[in-house]
Amino acid sequence: MKENRLKIKDLVTIGVFAVIYFVVMFSVGMIGLIPIMFLVYPTILGIVSGTIVMLFMAKVQKPWALLIFGILTPFFMMVEGHTYMLVLHAFVVMLIAELIRRIGNYNSFKYNMLSFAIFNTWICGSLMQMLWAREKYIEMTMMMGQEYVDALVKLVTYPHMALVYTGAIVGGVIGAFIGKALLKKHFMKAGIV
Repeated sequence: MKENRLKIKDLVTIGVFAVIYFVVMFSVGMIGLIPIMFLVYPTILGIVSGTIVMLFMAKVQKPWALLIFGILTPFFMMVEGHTYMLVLHAFVVMLIAELIRRIGNYNSFKYNMLSFAIFNTWICGSLMQMLWAREKYIEMTMMMGQEYVDALVKLVTYPHMALVYTGAIVGGVIGAFIGKALLKKHFMKAGIV
């Protein structure tokens, strides 16, 4: 089991991929400047970031790597002003994604794809803050103006969030298949194809 432990090299890889993922997440998140686009943000993020996360999973096939990788961005977002609810939501999501990946012994495309589909729902927590910590979230987004905040309050409802979560999962599956197509050589080398 020692060969399955995370080493310094793995932690560096986690850090590098986390930075790349954060940049992509932030770039895609710019669509949220238009409130209605926030509802499709998780879907688009899954499609765009699938290649990055699937490559990460091919490179680091060890326990807890995905959990550590996945929790870094929400922690950074909390430092930047988001509520602790985002980190709690992300931790639960990442734990489930990690366990799904473990079932596939870290090298099954099917389980890595399902793991990424669940992983991709962590970003839904940024909108769930509107429902779970409304006052704090409104205070945080007030810099965008009252009209923006009013639009978000109307858009972020539990029924809409069910659609957002579904879109995040679908986007994750699509992103995983795009990642597989683009990274077939890496997957073969890692024994995932």
